[in-house]
Amino acid sequence: MERKSPVILAIDPGTIKMGYAIISSIAGKPALISMGTLLLSSHKDIYLRLEKIHSTVCELIKIHTPSSFAIEAPFFGKNVQSMLKLGRAQGVAIAAAMQFSLSVTEYSPKKIKQSVTGNGNASKEQVWKMLQQTLNIQENPKYFDASDALAVALCHHYQTTSLLANTAKGLKNWNDFLSKNPERIITKK
Repeated sequence: MERKSPVILAIDPGTIKMGYAIISSIAGKPALISMGTLLLSSHKDIYLRLEKIHSTVCELIKIHTPSSFAIEAPFFGKNVQSMLKLGRAQGVAIAAAMQFSLSVTEYSPKKIKQSVTGNGNASKEQVWKMLQQTLNIQENPKYFDASDALAVALCHHYQTTSLLANTAKGLKNWNDFLSKNPERIITKK
């Protein structure tokens, strides 16, 4: 029986623009399925924006049937009203994922940048360049919200496919990992 490749839905929450990305893992390598930005500025009412976030996340789940959901955790800003709105957007997206019984994982912006570039203080441009190289993407996104969501997805992929993540699955060390994953061994000739 053929095993389905894991699919990750990732969100960069926002009440003006919400980025989303969907990746799969084919033979342990990440592959882009879709990414985009939901523009919410045309809705003046915050509750209409929240409803649009919920319905969009639900629709993405129905279309792509992800096996997990990752979202960027809110960072601490100086504007309390902005933080409250961002928290609401994040909560609505998480509620939509939970409605479909998806596991939810949050990552801090610093953790995402560290995972993707090796530098927790990388710029959005540096993150995007690394995403382009890693996933072999030619075109640039119209908004960084989409690439931010893609970075969340790739971070989640790395976190769930690393040796450390596999340790929780009963692996004790590198030798144990290699014995259970012989296809990952590269021999030089």
